[in-house]
Amino acid sequence: DRHLSRCDTKINVIVHFCDRKDEDDGTEIGEGGDEWMHGKTLIKPPDQLDLTEAELKEEFTRILTANNPHAPQNIVRYSFKERSYKPISSVDQLAVHFFLEGNLLHRDSDEARRQKAKQGLPDEKATVALECDVSFFPQLQAAGGEEAGDVEEGGGEDGAHSVDSKTGKKEQKLTNQFNFSERASQTLNNPLRERGCQTEPPPRASFSATANQWEIYDVYLEEMQKQEKNKEKAKAVPKKEDDKVIYVLAKVAKIIERMVNQNTFDDIAQDFRYFEDASDEFREQEGTLLPLWKFQYDQAKRLSVTALCWNQSYKDLFAVGLGSYDFTKQGRGMLVFYSLKNSTYPEYNYPTTSGILCLDIHPDRPYLVAVGFYDGCVAVYNLKEERPEPVYKSSSKSGKHTDPVWQVRWQKDDMDNHQNFFSVSSDGRVVSWTLVKSELVFTDIIKLSLVGAVSEGPEGVPPPTMACGTSFDFHKQINYLFLVGTEEGKIHKCSKAYSSQFLETYDAHNMAVDAVKWNQFHPKVFISCSSDWTVKIWDHTIRTPVFIFDLNAAVGDVAWSPYSSTVFAAVTADGKVHVFDLGINKYEAICQQPVVAKKKTKLTHIEFNPVYPIIIVGDDRGYVTSLKLSPNLRSKPKEKKGQELPRGPEVEIAKMEKLLSLLREPENSKA
Repeated sequence: DRHLSRCDTKINVIVHFCDRKDEDDGTEIGEGGDEWMHGKTLIKPPDQLDLTEAELKEEFTRILTANNPHAPQNIVRYSFKERSYKPISSVDQLAVHFFLEGNLLHRDSDEARRQKAKQGLPDEKATVALECDVSFFPQLQAAGGEEAGDVEEGGGEDGAHSVDSKTGKKEQKLTNQFNFSERASQTLNNPLRERGCQTEPPPRASFSATANQWEIYDVYLEEMQKQEKNKEKAKAVPKKEDDKVIYVLAKVAKIIERMVNQNTFDDIAQDFRYFEDASDEFREQEGTLLPLWKFQYDQAKRLSVTALCWNQSYKDLFAVGLGSYDFTKQGRGMLVFYSLKNSTYPEYNYPTTSGILCLDIHPDRPYLVAVGFYDGCVAVYNLKEERPEPVYKSSSKSGKHTDPVWQVRWQKDDMDNHQNFFSVSSDGRVVSWTLVKSELVFTDIIKLSLVGAVSEGPEGVPPPTMACGTSFDFHKQINYLFLVGTEEGKIHKCSKAYSSQFLETYDAHNMAVDAVKWNQFHPKVFISCSSDWTVKIWDHTIRTPVFIFDLNAAVGDVAWSPYSSTVFAAVTADGKVHVFDLGINKYEAICQQPVVAKKKTKLTHIEFNPVYPIIIVGDDRGYVTSLKLSPNLRSKPKEKKGQELPRGPEVEIAKMEKLLSLLREPENSKA
């Protein structure tokens, strides 16, 4: 190894960049005989450069920046968080222009002394020779040798220093080209501190015993007996007196709350019971609706009323399903039960994670409620259970729907006395759900398609496009017969016994069928409504509608009255309730009344009370309004003196049959 203590020799190297490159390897080629190549740099001796005085004195300004012009600016990397390629803002701007490993040592360092001792040089008169690896520069090797010889003639570095000291000249320090200044500072070192603490040792005690097999067995036996006693106590814990007191107090508080509300809204209660619009006597075939209570729950704000259903056992109790028809803003939902005895607060409320779209209360077991959700699940709530979760709920393993569930309906118990209900969804499936022990067992009844019903297609043949079911209803007398409305505007008459084909298909509407319902009295008549502004009444033996009513707005829901076969009501998106009585007027509604305060509020659902002459309507703001029908809207034939008019379902069937016969006679006469 060659180590230099100091180097004062200067080597002037003039570099000239050639413009020509070799076409084969891309290296640059010189032109003169004395010029030589190193890498891609052409170097000429100084005596061969033709430079004038002005060219030598010309100054060239170079602006140095911290950015590397050759650094890439379009580097991208894949971001797993955003799942896309993102450009990298920080680019390494470091560029190495020259790198040379040095082998110089300080003359006063230990390593320099060892080198001097090894070479046998004295400390004071040691001379340093300039050593430079010029194996790559043959032209400069001779010049370097001459300059090195000059240094040796001058007595080496020490000699040069002695001459400078004698003449009084100081060594001229080379200035840095970049105006670099060296500064040094010394800081105080923080004193070290040691801290220690001593704690008292924990108390110790010596214990010794002999463990035998029977002693271990006895200990385990005692522990098992304790666990069994604790389990028996947990099972046979009697209801505490505090729980009984709380239950009694809650019941008393509910009764008092109802009394206070009835006193507060006494005028509404009086109207509900006794008020009859006397102006109906002066109107010809027209009626009115009297607003009664308005139901709204604060925790259900910004939710729409998506389902209504009266309890058949408790006539003052009804259920409200809350969700959203805006499918871009889906979120939570709520199941709420209201009573006419208390309009300020619900009797029961069950929050849900998904919006509710439909519900149905069991006709024989009023504590069971079937619910359909937007996420495709169906669930059954038990009002006797004091918990917010449903007792039954479908899942992906138990055959849940893949699209929103639009309708659920309870059916009679099966042969094994198991409760069951049906559901229809946008995925085109009509499914039967059976409550077996603690789970829901599903059975596909029929699969809707645009061509026809499909059970299972042949192998290798793709099934046709599935139709989207939006509503359905079962016949009141014939258990196996039911109707299904689709999003394409068609109504299919189906049977539980035939899953491979439709019994009949009706081209009902131009838009989705929002509701389809059988008449509660006449076995052949059903009604349908759609967002195409129309309500149509059908005879299922005829493929064309019997009556068509245009309501000039999208129809949200329609319902038959429970007291007359010719009376029905519908709600529209413009906030109006339309009541029709075909026995009085076959062409226009006998009542058309707006029932909402705000113009932009849309009515979504309507239901008749099974006993009282009132209806409830829900809107898209979460409000439920109860309305009382005036006498003209529920009029019955006047009884003559000494003569009793016949009553019962036969009379209602005869009324509807009379209307149908009037419409059939022209067809028969034409035939």
